[in-house]
Amino acid sequence: MSTAQIWVLIGVVALLTALIKGAGPLVLGSRQLPPRMIGVITLLPSALLAALVVTTALADGDVLRVGATAGGVAAGGLVLLVRAPLVLAVVVAVGVTAGLRALGVA
Repeated sequence: MSTAQIWVLIGVVALLTALIKGAGPLVLGSRQLPPRMIGVITLLPSALLAALVVTTALADGDVLRVGATAGGVAAGGLVLLVRAPLVLAVVVAVGVTAGLRALGVA
């Protein structure tokens, strides 16, 4: 894929995003969303972020596998589970990942 094709793709995606965002107020008008729908929309960012983290931590080309990165993410998650600061969780995750890679875990 050439650079020009990539920029055209970015432009098309940006245009479609703007159209989709603009369609919401046009379709709904002045009506309010049902409370159940608002609850679902509120939970979507967390679910999407979790899916992104899991696929990034477990993806190795075309296959999913547990390796050093997954161990680091798990360690960082455990640190967050005990309500430690985010910076500490990142440092622990990086340290565990580096340690596992030093031990030969791919």
